[in-house]
Amino acid sequence: MQARFCLSRSVIRFARCETFIAYRTWCIMQLLNRIGLVLLWLAAPLAAFVAANKNDPYLLVLRGAGNISLVVTSIAIVALLLCGGRWRTIAGKALVVLWCLPPLLMSAAHLKFELRKHDVLNASAVEARQLGPHFMVGYSSFPEVARLARQGLIGGVYVTRHNIRGRAIETLRAEIAALQDLRRAAGLPPLIVAADQEGGIVGHLAPPLTKVPALATLTGLASDEQQAKAEEFGRIHGRELAHVGVNLNLAPVLDLKPPARRNRLDFHTLIGQRAIASDPAVVSTIASAYVRGLEETGVGATLKHFPGIGRVRADTHHFSANLDTPVKELEATDWLPFREVLSHSRSALMVGHVTLTAVDPDRAASHSKRVVDGIIRGTWGYQGVVMTDDLIMGAIYQNDVCKAVVEAINAGVDLLLVAYDGAQFYRVFACALEGSRQGRLDAAMLHASTARLERGFSTMQARAASRAISVARQN
Repeated sequence: MQARFCLSRSVIRFARCETFIAYRTWCIMQLLNRIGLVLLWLAAPLAAFVAANKNDPYLLVLRGAGNISLVVTSIAIVALLLCGGRWRTIAGKALVVLWCLPPLLMSAAHLKFELRKHDVLNASAVEARQLGPHFMVGYSSFPEVARLARQGLIGGVYVTRHNIRGRAIETLRAEIAALQDLRRAAGLPPLIVAADQEGGIVGHLAPPLTKVPALATLTGLASDEQQAKAEEFGRIHGRELAHVGVNLNLAPVLDLKPPARRNRLDFHTLIGQRAIASDPAVVSTIASAYVRGLEETGVGATLKHFPGIGRVRADTHHFSANLDTPVKELEATDWLPFREVLSHSRSALMVGHVTLTAVDPDRAASHSKRVVDGIIRGTWGYQGVVMTDDLIMGAIYQNDVCKAVVEAINAGVDLLLVAYDGAQFYRVFACALEGSRQGRLDAAMLHASTARLERGFSTMQARAASRAISVARQN
């Protein structure tokens, strides 16, 4: 009807039609204008939050180009609001102020980060020598990690998928060799170079390295076949990692396989897909063989994630989690593989971020003295290298990370891992630096830990020398 009315040749009707269309257009523009303002009001606090937390690991994907885009967008919106006359009303002034916040908050966050970084990079040689060996860091910038390695501010590096994305594996090999050359030139011990090659769904350097099946695929074989295959998997991983320059593999997983269940909030742990078996004896057999194969190539193993996360449903990458099982039950089940494999190897031990409530209900196992010094060092008598899981995981980072760092060192943890977001190293190291300057670090614990790391370096060098001799004989 409206179309027919507008097509009428009557001048009066045409005028009315024109008026109607103009009015409708005005209404639509007013509606769009109001929707735009509502969206600006909603987006401004979100933009301010993102800007203030630009260094948060959860916002890692926005770092760099994302941050620049946010600042440019904020400035453009402020300019549009001013040009459009919105600043003349009280609400308009408030909106302009809100959109001025993201650039200001981002500048403040960046300044805070740079000041902390400056403090760390200017730590004294004594402080670097005392604290540096206890930190292992993931990296994306070679010049940055090279400076940390040269100054002795780190004791190890962690390499993963982004270190090989778009590059040949030989490029990573050359990079690691260059870092070790820097250490030698500085008169420092070689770096521990770690990677995550479990097999199955976790193999961060595969491809281009060989994608090995999960150790769980061996459980249906006879015991002799299990061991032979597991050793073969270990040798494959070890040979390829050693070729690249990696000397420590963060594997195998010794957590017991949980009953089949679905947790919609488990995005990254996925222990049911990574654990070997639910039977401790089977786990011990397969894991021991895998470690033997790995060590034959000169690469060390890391048993994880003590005290066991098979019974835990929460994903510690994002949430705190409790392990409420009594100690006696854990000793008879979950802990058997850890003790068995440790007794027959020189493996390191990774402690996870679950809270062992029967022993220390107030803190995660990774920084609990009752767990590390009491159970692992005391009851078990283990004097090898103990390391934390990634300190950037939510179970630690979203709580008091500085408290966790100081307590971990005082508990007897030897290596603190900062893997996912290497930029957080400056915050974590600054926590240790502050603890040292305030006298809150246990000097005796730190000295004992340094001695363990030195023994670990000696073992690492001996393994590398043994492998070199073996390769020379084969050639």
